[in-house]
Amino acid sequence: MATQEDVLAGVGPRLRALRRSRGVTLAGLAAETGLTASTLSRLETGKLRPTLEQLLPLARAHAVPLDDLVQAPLTGDPRIHLRPVRRFGLTVIPLTRRPGGIQAYKVIYPPANRERSIKLQTHDGYEWFYVLNGQVRLILGDQDLLLEAGEAAEFDTRLPHAISSAGNQPAELLTLFGAQGERAHLAPRR
Repeated sequence: MATQEDVLAGVGPRLRALRRSRGVTLAGLAAETGLTASTLSRLETGKLRPTLEQLLPLARAHAVPLDDLVQAPLTGDPRIHLRPVRRFGLTVIPLTRRPGGIQAYKVIYPPANRERSIKLQTHDGYEWFYVLNGQVRLILGDQDLLLEAGEAAEFDTRLPHAISSAGNQPAELLTLFGAQGERAHLAPRR
């Protein structure tokens, strides 16, 4: 069983991994949380013991439950405990839990008739998705594609792109992307 010291010792590395996976600097995170860059650095290196007053704004900034910041690493249990997150009208369910690298998500897009206008975006990286249920509209550069359940797409995300449901039912996708895609699709909008 992990001791209190073990749990607290794990907070710093988790904070650093979350910040880096979002591509945020210490100064940027300081602006988001109201904590100083020096305090954040000391928390990440374990030189400062975290308080609830420090962890609450950090959990909000990283869009993770407070439990994720302080929990002791699971041992012997490989199951991933799914915690859906709502972002920009989407329901995003992380399917992997390690920081950095390629991440897997289940993404549920709302029905097309309830969706706002489509906004093309670009960012570094590649994206892959597989349509589990429903119909998906993928706008990729000059192409406007309709994908059905069982179809997959992979593309360079430096091309202007947008993904949305194409039908009157929600569309469910299994998607993979790296840190750049995670920042572009899941980071809070300013």
